[in-house]
Amino acid sequence: MRTPRLLVTVLTLAAVLATAGCVQDNSGRTPGTDPSRAQQELAGLTIAAPQSMAGYSRDRFPHWSQQGNGCDTREFVLKRDGTSVQTSQNCKATSGQWLSRYDNKTVNDATTLDIDHMVPLANAWRSGANSWTDDKRSQFANDITRPQLFAVSAGVNRAKGDQDPSQWKPPYRGYWCVYAQNWVAVKRYWQLTVTEAEKTALVDMLGTCQWQNSGQPTSKPAPAAS
Repeated sequence: MRTPRLLVTVLTLAAVLATAGCVQDNSGRTPGTDPSRAQQELAGLTIAAPQSMAGYSRDRFPHWSQQGNGCDTREFVLKRDGTSVQTSQNCKATSGQWLSRYDNKTVNDATTLDIDHMVPLANAWRSGANSWTDDKRSQFANDITRPQLFAVSAGVNRAKGDQDPSQWKPPYRGYWCVYAQNWVAVKRYWQLTVTEAEKTALVDMLGTCQWQNSGQPTSKPAPAAS
């Protein structure tokens, strides 16, 4: 029995998207590209010294914007990243469970979570966003398409602050591989620069990746510091 041409086309397209790393995971996020591709994309980023923080304010990156159904970006990410999330009529998360990936901790209280910008707003300002319009900065601050926004424990988010991977890495080393891929994906899409130290740290973090037969990236703990 011949397979209908339309079905062949659909299956082919799905295979292409999967190979390109564009298939979404169960959380609704688009996963980072594979480690080898991330390394190639990292090599293509412009290396530059940090620019001046003159004129910077979080208000220059307006957030959180509305994402439909009465939910703003923060509430959208909480619902997306959690399991069994229940919300009130105004979209506030009232119960659920979240995995804070940076420190590998399970959280049951949404009020103890922050929404982290993978590439922090101040870092983006120093690496090129200072020349953007406020509207473009708002798009960056509310980007739910790239791997830019994550629900994590407030403590680990505030420890990170506006630091790049040469200054701060997730305390859970098992997430370093994915963290580096996500950082590169965001910087590449938004055409932001990296410093020499930042690039070196990202290369090291991508070095913690390993492959399974499925071709999907996993991560292994980095060697303990001596």
